[in-house]
Amino acid sequence: MSKTETEEQRDAGDAPDGKDLGAAGAQLSTVPREEPIGGPSLSLIGWARWFWRQLTSMRVALILLFMLSLGAIPGSLIPQNSVDELKVQAYKDSHEFSTPVLEKLQFFDVYSSVWFSAIYILLFVSLIGCIVPRSWQFVGQLRGRPPGAPGRLTRLPAYTTWRTDTDPGQVREAALAMLKKRRFRAHTVGDAVAAEKGYLREAGNLLFHVALIVMLVSFAAGQLLKSEGGKLVVEGDGFSNTLTQYDDFKSGSLFSADELTPFTFKLDSFTGTYAKSGPERGTPRTYQADVTYSEGGGPDKKSVIEVNKPLVIDGTKVYLNGHGYAPVVTVRDGTGKVVFNGAAPLLPIDNNVTSTGAIKVMDGYRDKSGKKEQLGFQAFFVPTFGGAGKGDMFSQFPGLEFPVLALTGYHGSLGVDAGLPQNVYQLDTTKLTQFKDPKGQILKARLLPGEKLTFPNGAGSITFEKEVKEWATFQISRQPATGWALTGAIAAIAGLVGSLFIQRRRVWVRAVAGADGVTVVEMAGLGRSESAKLPEELADLALTLNSEAPTAPDPSDVPAEGAEK
Repeated sequence: MSKTETEEQRDAGDAPDGKDLGAAGAQLSTVPREEPIGGPSLSLIGWARWFWRQLTSMRVALILLFMLSLGAIPGSLIPQNSVDELKVQAYKDSHEFSTPVLEKLQFFDVYSSVWFSAIYILLFVSLIGCIVPRSWQFVGQLRGRPPGAPGRLTRLPAYTTWRTDTDPGQVREAALAMLKKRRFRAHTVGDAVAAEKGYLREAGNLLFHVALIVMLVSFAAGQLLKSEGGKLVVEGDGFSNTLTQYDDFKSGSLFSADELTPFTFKLDSFTGTYAKSGPERGTPRTYQADVTYSEGGGPDKKSVIEVNKPLVIDGTKVYLNGHGYAPVVTVRDGTGKVVFNGAAPLLPIDNNVTSTGAIKVMDGYRDKSGKKEQLGFQAFFVPTFGGAGKGDMFSQFPGLEFPVLALTGYHGSLGVDAGLPQNVYQLDTTKLTQFKDPKGQILKARLLPGEKLTFPNGAGSITFEKEVKEWATFQISRQPATGWALTGAIAAIAGLVGSLFIQRRRVWVRAVAGADGVTVVEMAGLGRSESAKLPEELADLALTLNSEAPTAPDPSDVPAEGAEK
């Protein structure tokens, strides 16, 4: 970031009585100078000018940037509606006292809140209002020439002088050639050569600010035009990129459904292998989804999706997020007719993929008297059974080594006919009645592959088939302007490096004839900030020029005529 006027004056080496530097010490930076804009009272226009200058100052830009960073903290610590509404609701349920306050502060929607947007827009305006005038001023400096030497070079922080027998004009010509060879912008002004170098420092400073604007615009465009959704796909099933296919979907306010990339994919298989021994037992070793996809009705293509290695289709990325099991079950009515056959995806609740969920039979089932009913089963599945004899059921390994499916059956109405949305992984038992065995106990069982649970009074059965499919969850996201954001970030780093490590400095070489006819050479340097490199560079330039204009011998060292040798 740029410096204030007071710091600029100090960097230029201005002492309280150092006005004799004049233009030589000015404009080493593009920081705008603050000037008084009125007397004791300001008009409406005066106040507007004052407010605009405050808003576009670097001090306010830094404050706004700091406020933006602070404002992002609640978004990292508190669940956001834009990310996971279920987590938000769970947080609200467990923090009933603070929830009303957080809702009024919009802490569950931080990045779309009024206060966060206000900070964001003010920072954007502040940066633009600062960059535009500084850019024009920098262009003017590039088109101009380094200012002439100040009256007294001895006041500058780096200074050296010597006497030479070389003609002053020749000294200035040699100095001009030397400075241009060292890539200084140099020209002769009166009795001195003026040179300047390090313009890339200001260019880097401006590049950093422009890159910040590019990043802000890219971030805003990405949030307004983005689309993101999730889909659970069982092995053998597929997905088409349309709104109706998503399990959940979120998008920016300027997003249109016509912008969805037309493609389909099918989950051929999911492969997951895990460490079987040692302290890393159960840690995934292989975690990948083999898919077949097609773009816009084109030919089928094969691909493998892994964690952090998404499938990219015309700017849309398909990420692999999660994995679980879907036991295949068959439900029959009392006549033996199959009313349901398929894989039932269940959701993991621990690292060993202990899973729970619901199996719903909504159509086709009739009880023994022929009355239409719906069936529901609370399911609990473990890929590697553990806990036998302890009354508990849990998985002791995520791999599919000893699968067991526990079921509890219900009959009646699932509550789906009312048209109200319902969680497919939860069972609403309000209008359901549990099956009971002849002893009046709740009918439930743990099934191994191939076993079945028979309902009482000839009401049918459910069979756990000798097949367990695997499923994977995918996140399909499209966020425009990510390339611009990356470009802005790289440019910001490059600009920051330039503004920190390149020194803007000026060098003057004055050569005039002294009273005794001997040429007096003075060299001085001035930098934007204090640096030990400036005296070193001036010394190197002085040594180079001294080889072209060597130091004249001191008259006091020359023996007088007729003196003894």
